[in-house]
Amino acid sequence: MGEPEDEAGGPQRVRRRRATAGGGAVMADVARRAGVSGQTVSRVLNDHPRVRPETRERVREAMRELGYRPTASARTLASGRSRTLGVISFDAARFGPAATLAGINEAAQEAGYLVSTIALTAADQAAVRGAVDRLLGQGADGIIAIAPQRSVGEALVEADHGRPMVTLDKSFGARFPVVAGDSASGARQATEHLLRLGHRTVRHIAGPVGWIAAEARVDGWRAALKDAGAAAHEPLFGDWSADSGYDLGRRIAHDPDATAVFVSNDQMAVGVLRALHEAGRRVPEDVGVIGYDDIPEAAHLLPPLTTVRTDFAEIGRRCLSLMLDQLERTPEPGARVTIPTELVLRVSCGHLFRGAARQAHG
Repeated sequence: MGEPEDEAGGPQRVRRRRATAGGGAVMADVARRAGVSGQTVSRVLNDHPRVRPETRERVREAMRELGYRPTASARTLASGRSRTLGVISFDAARFGPAATLAGINEAAQEAGYLVSTIALTAADQAAVRGAVDRLLGQGADGIIAIAPQRSVGEALVEADHGRPMVTLDKSFGARFPVVAGDSASGARQATEHLLRLGHRTVRHIAGPVGWIAAEARVDGWRAALKDAGAAAHEPLFGDWSADSGYDLGRRIAHDPDATAVFVSNDQMAVGVLRALHEAGRRVPEDVGVIGYDDIPEAAHLLPPLTTVRTDFAEIGRRCLSLMLDQLERTPEPGARVTIPTELVLRVSCGHLFRGAARQAHG
């Protein structure tokens, strides 16, 4: 006994199938209207290059006539991919990771991908593996990891997921494509500029131990001092927050020999400026200060903060581009993209350290 027919004379299973697609047409209807195979409709949906322009237009016209709107599940069935990308982020409230994530989302939207983000609050391996498993369980075609700590990177290397991955860390060898800002170069620029202004040396308030960018900035600062033959005090390690910058800034503020400070991010520099002000040390007359990141508020501080700018949105866009290389194009094995930095000069570093002339004359 055959399946009951609906009012239009078609089988009820067709009516049910159309109901699941929002009451509209399905791929088979489009194929019949356009006079092509279902495979050709799939290729048109996924912008496959091996479809003649006239055939592509005929399929699209059939879609318009039938009011066919492909669902995410239909695209997945047609292409074998979900067109969803997973992003693992840590410390997502900070300016750098947040701006990078915004760049990824913008580029993904332009490319027709959805982004599913997991923000980690712990950097342990179990948390990272759990995030990878969740994203793969959602059908992510690939994973972008905003992985600022070595512990996160180690966990990603150990996670054998078999999907394309892009990271923001240079410590993984050639296993994953990498996009990163040139932190060492940015730190060198900042330190060299303060030395050129006449300071005998430059103190450094660093980011936390184990953070890739923080370590690179320490390296750039040390290299600039070494090349100039300047003394290098031990860096003071903060936690990226204004509170830690304030606490460490108080230690520097009461040292009369501290006339220049390079701070590893702008939030900590905010705390340093307050500590110097409370100690009666004028910026930049008594102490020159340079931060890092160029947060939106940097230009509006008192005094406006000289800082090192990294184009975090561009980092996000390049991450997405490297991911698409793996998914849709011919990937370059072990690709490395370094985004240059820019020293943004404002008032806080001064133009010429007023003590330089006195130092020159002993």
